[in-house]
Amino acid sequence: MPPLSSGLLGALDPTSDRAVFRQIADQLREAIDRGRFKEGEKLPSEAELVEHYGVSRMTVRNSFSILQGEGLVHAEHGKGVFVRPRPPVRRLASDRFARRHREQGKSAFIVEADAAGSHPQVDSLEVKEEKASQDVSTRLGSVRRVLARRRRYLLDGRPVEFATSYLPLDIARGTPIAEPNPGPGGIYARLEELGHHLDHFDEEIRARMPSPTEVKTLHLASGVPVIHLIRTAYDTEGRAVEVCDTVMAADAYVLSYQLPAT
Repeated sequence: MPPLSSGLLGALDPTSDRAVFRQIADQLREAIDRGRFKEGEKLPSEAELVEHYGVSRMTVRNSFSILQGEGLVHAEHGKGVFVRPRPPVRRLASDRFARRHREQGKSAFIVEADAAGSHPQVDSLEVKEEKASQDVSTRLGSVRRVLARRRRYLLDGRPVEFATSYLPLDIARGTPIAEPNPGPGGIYARLEELGHHLDHFDEEIRARMPSPTEVKTLHLASGVPVIHLIRTAYDTEGRAVEVCDTVMAADAYVLSYQLPAT
């Protein structure tokens, strides 16, 4: 087996108090950060790292586990460990709900997918009437029942987020919003056609580790967190007309904001 290039990885420091497997993880992380290993590129194999550092396979596996926990790499069974690609989608808050997109028949997800050069898909669609949770009821002005629209979004076949929109029944029942395909521009275009012209959106965002169900739904690798976003849409009369609860794979998105200086 040919030795690894000296320019890729350095040597261990036998005088350091830092554990050997952490030193190896540090060197691999630095090599990724410096671009020595590109996105999607395979890292040296366990055997190559065992040979390079003179350590056991378990030590190398512990090093890989650290990088997987940080979301820097992912393992493919029987193939090796690969550098995780950077987020492909830039979610621009100041533009994604612009009225011009709805007028062009595009939902926010389609706009973002187009900008990323990716193919968008929606699956696992469910539309039904149900009792509102206490949180959703409060956000929508104490409604008891809502129309819920659940769906999963994919880019180039990869699940990247799933979302549930909750709308008051007095607005949504018996309208195209209650259909599986609400039509061009999505539910926001239909809301405006019904006279609920959108004025602004409030968003609450937090990052957390995923639940087991979220890991399965989004096909998340070990160590990848999620972005949990709750958005409330208001019309020009000040009424909350939709609450959207969204969970996104954090390694699929960059959240971009433009804030006024005044």
